[in-house]
Parts: sequence; structure tokens; C-alpha cells
Amino acid sequence: MAKRILIADDSSFMRTILKKVLLPAGYDIAGEAANGLEAVERFTELKPDLVILDVTMPEIDGIEALRRIMTLDPEALCIICSAIGQRWMIVQAIEYGAKDFIVKPFQADRILTAIDNTFANAEPPEEDDY
Repeated sequence: MAKRILIADDSSFMRTILKKVLLPAGYDIAGEAANGLEAVERFTELKPDLVILDVTMPEIDGIEALRRIMTLDPEALCIICSAIGQRWMIVQAIEYGAKDFIVKPFQADRILTAIDNTFANAEPPEEDDY
């Protein structure tokens, strides 16, 4: 079964770009959100396998949305994807629980690698690993 991803970005153009990267790679789009508050609401109702969050969004920003999502589900898988790659913001996102931070503009393979690594690191170990 394909992994379901929620895309949260206030730019419909960026959401479309991400869909064009994710769908051919075999991922399903669980839903979309155009602001941080909507991202938290969609996360709650859709229960996606992973969330891609922009930082700069209306209502609440992606860092606050990340914080709220991680409060709702400490096991949630979230990746920040933003044009703002300031060090303090990356550190804060990782501290709040983001699994990766991708700076826009990005290459498609950078997004796919981040997602693949996030899922791989979240998988429970095989029984042989015990």
C-alpha cells in the first residue's frame, strides 16, 4: 500500500510541483493544506504517513504547525521544506521533531531521498535484528 503524504504549503504552485514529484514515485497524496492551521486540522482528520510543511504560511507558520502536530502525535513523520534556511530555524524544526529540512528551490531527488530516509528510519527493525 502506498504511503500517504499531506502537503502543506500556501503556494498552490509549490503543492503542484510536490505532487508531480511524489505521485510518479509511488506516493499517494493524502491531502493538501494552504496554511499551518489547516495542516494541523488535515493531519488530525486524514492521519497521513508523512507531512511536508512549508515554514512561511498564513494563520500559523510551519514551525508552529509542526509543534502542534508533534504534540498530537509524537510519532508523526514531518519534513520541513522552505525557502528560508536560516540555521536557527533548522535547529528549531529538528528540536520540535522534524525528520529533515529541505531548502527551496530543491531537486526532486532531494525530496524523494528525504522521504525515503524518513520512512526507512521510522520502520520497526526486522525480527532478525533482535
